[in-house]
Parts: sequence; C-alpha cells; structure tokens
Amino acid sequence: MKSIFKKPIVLFAAAFSLAIVANAQKTFGQIQNQIPSNKSGINQFDVKKDSVEFKGISIDLGAAFALQFQAIDQFNDQPATQPAPIANYRLNNLSNNLNLPTANMTVGAQLADGVRVNLDLYLASRHHHETWVKGGYLQIDKLDFIKEGLLANFMKYATFKIGQMENNYGDAHFRRSDNGNALMNPFVGNNIMDAFITEPGIEVYYNRSGFVSMLGVTNSKLNQNVADVIATAPGQNTTISPTILAKLGFDKQMNNDLRLRLTGSYYHVANMSSNLYSSDRAGGRFYSVMTHQAYTGAAGAVASNFDAEANKDTGRFNPGFGNWATSIMINPFVKYQGLEVFGTFEFASGGDKKGSDDKRTVNQFAGDVLYRFGNNENFYIGAKYNTVSGKLSNAAANSVSVDRVEASLGWFMTKNILAKLGYVNQNYNDYSQYAGGNPVDFYGGNFKGLMFEAVISF
Repeated sequence: MKSIFKKPIVLFAAAFSLAIVANAQKTFGQIQNQIPSNKSGINQFDVKKDSVEFKGISIDLGAAFALQFQAIDQFNDQPATQPAPIANYRLNNLSNNLNLPTANMTVGAQLADGVRVNLDLYLASRHHHETWVKGGYLQIDKLDFIKEGLLANFMKYATFKIGQMENNYGDAHFRRSDNGNALMNPFVGNNIMDAFITEPGIEVYYNRSGFVSMLGVTNSKLNQNVADVIATAPGQNTTISPTILAKLGFDKQMNNDLRLRLTGSYYHVANMSSNLYSSDRAGGRFYSVMTHQAYTGAAGAVASNFDAEANKDTGRFNPGFGNWATSIMINPFVKYQGLEVFGTFEFASGGDKKGSDDKRTVNQFAGDVLYRFGNNENFYIGAKYNTVSGKLSNAAANSVSVDRVEASLGWFMTKNILAKLGYVNQNYNDYSQYAGGNPVDFYGGNFKGLMFEAVISF
C-alpha cells in the first residue's frame, strides 16, 4: 500500500488495541488457527486448524527484526579500459559492514469464534525507511457468527481469507524472508526469481486427510484506485484483469519420523497491473551487489546505481513480463527426522509489454538440503542451489542465466531468536557486454562472500 498510511496507522493500531483491552477485558493472545511466528511455525504451510478455545474478543501483538553483517565482493568481465567516450566505468567497492536493520509488526484480533483479523506493517525496510502497511486480512474458519453450526461439517476443513494480503502462490514464499520476518528462512537470500505479491482478493482453502487445495482471485492491483485503466492493444476495451490463483497437493505426516508434501500452484493474469516478481517492496537481501559507480557513458554522464533504496532488488532476477503472465510452481518437501529437502520447479511465461501477445518463458529451479540437530533441533546446517534461465525480451537472440550456491549454519538461541552464518556465490552468464552503448554490469558478473544475520520474531 502507499505511504499515505505511514506512522499514523501504528498509532491507530496501538490505540485500537488498548481500547479493545480496556473494553473487553477478556484475553490477550488467545488467537485461533494462527501459525506461530516463532520456531514452532517453521514448515507450517498455507492455513491450519487448531483447538484453541474462543474466550471472547482477544488481541495479539507481534514483531520481527532482522539485521545482517555483509562481507561480499563483486566482479565482472568488463575491461578496465573501455572504448571512448566511455570513461571511469567500474563496479562499486562494497565494504564489510552492517545493512539497514529491518522490522515488521503484526496486530491481530479474535473477533468471534472462528473469525480473526490480521494487520501486517513494515516498520522499516530497505525500500521505505518509514512505517507503512504491508496488508491485512480477515480469516473465517467457522460460520457460527451467522448461525450456530452453519455448514459445520464443511467448515471443519475449510477456511476463507479475505483482504489485501500475501497471495498464496507456491510454497516457496513460506520459506522466504519477508523484511524483518526472516525466522522461517534457513538461508539469508530468497529465490533469485522471487515470487511475492500482495493484492486484494479472496482465497478459499479445503484441507482434509492430507489433501491440500486452494482457489483464489485478486483484482491484480498492488496499489488501489478506482481509475478505469484501459490496456493498450490488443485489448482496447479491456481493463486490468483479475488474477487467478490455485493450489493442489498432498501433505501428510506418514509416521513419527517421515512427512511428505507435494504441491502444484498456478498463477495467471490476462491483463496485468502488478508484477509477481517485482512486487516485494521490502527489497532483496544482498545489498547493492552488481552496481556501478558514476561514469561517462556513450551518450554522457551515467549516475551510480548504488543506492540501496532506489535500487532495492539487487541480487534478484525479474523477467519483466507485461500484458499477461502465467506461472506454475511445483514444490516437493520431505522431512525425515532432522533431514529436510525442499524444491522449487517454476515455469513462468508472459508477454513483453502491453500490446504484445508473444510468449516468452523463464524457468527456475531451486533445491535445498537441511539437517536440523541438537535439543529440539535448535541447530541446522544446509546448502541450496538455485538457477534461473530465459530471455530478457522476445527480441533477444539468446537466453541468459543466473545461478547461486548458498550455504548456511543456524542456531536457535531460543524459539524466538535465530543467528545465521551464510556463504553466497552468484554468477551471471551469457549477458551482453554492452546495451545502448554502455557496459552491462552483469557481463561475466559474480558476487560472493559471507553474510551473518540475526533475527528476532515473536
């Protein structure tokens, strides 16, 4: 949402919460069907049902904080001496130092038996230093507020989520870092092609006996307005189209040692406003990688792109689809005792721009292996490989690819405090040496080094 909300929404949320406590004088933190924000919430996907008793209106406050120490070097294959008039081109030097701390806040309330509301805030992020709203939703797990026992047999397995919220495409977003909320991610970085978006809509879940299903629809707008935005040709009379979301799969604890999960997810928009792969406004985890200093280019001065706020998505790959997009993600997950294997197979396609129906495909594959050990699995060690390949435009002669190896050591000091030590090595392959007469930063590009991250979440 736009920064119009900023800090006043925090004051409103605090006042609202205090008012509920004063008026209801019931409970605090007695929230039903909520995935915990601490270590207990790891590997809990989608939605859940629990047996928490309803004891009247109850409120819940939570927060998450993350801070990284970054020690990364960057390189490319551009020669030190460029052809005239290009002068003084080089990548920026990256120092070993702390990144901007990030923080989230969550305000929740149990409004009725089986009905709760959730509001998510970014207190500080790489892209916005001020407080602003991520989104919020109403979750309905019972219909007793209409009539006691209404559709009880169906609602025993069904859930409705309504609001502007993190849309449930794929399983990878449950293991990613969301600004200050980085406890669920065993690594420091998210996927190179990072699928994350918040749009208003409704999602309907039905999970029973290991069967997992979800069907959703959104209005395809990240920032809300009532303008009748007409897309350019070929759809002259077509406004922004709804986005369709779907998920189908199997998730079952086979015995005390083995859990198996396999899901397939679908995302489609016929006339887009937002972009699934560029809508995380919090920004990427590897700050200012593959950026250049100010230099003289083929047509004059070129500014530095080092700014961590303006250039927030460093380290990521955005396919830049326009007009339409379809993505399919398959996620296998296996946990045997302390051993975890999680995979992402993603096939994304779309048009270049408004008025273009040509199809361009970009594929992503990621897999991580993790071993959790110690008392209550308080330690882990893991490795992840991630690669993305595809054309940057329909007109491009060749595909490019980006690959990353990441390793991680983790220690849960308590169930709310996590320390991670990671190593990352990312390569950019088959990029052109020049674009528009100027050097391409990604030509033979590479960044690698160590990351330390501290996370607190409650």
